[in-house]
Amino acid sequence: MGKLIFEDTDEEFDVEDGGSIAEACERAGVPFACTEGVCGTCVIAVKGGMENLSAFTQEESDFLGDMEEERLACQCKLKQGIVKVVF
Repeated sequence: MGKLIFEDTDEEFDVEDGGSIAEACERAGVPFACTEGVCGTCVIAVKGGMENLSAFTQEESDFLGDMEEERLACQCKLKQGIVKVVF
């Protein structure tokens, strides 16, 4: 079981290993629109644990400018461990 921590609100959510982070992000208040990786509404900044997230999708590669820190919440899966984000 992994953990998704929102640094700006101190909220923590358990996420199944290999599970999508979208539901936890939505509960924390991250806005979602298309959920398919094309609108960019759900951009989050990863402040720690990027290595614990799934590989970048083609949608993220096409959309994101800063792939060092940004991810689309609708596209990410938590492989394991702890990931710290802000939105």
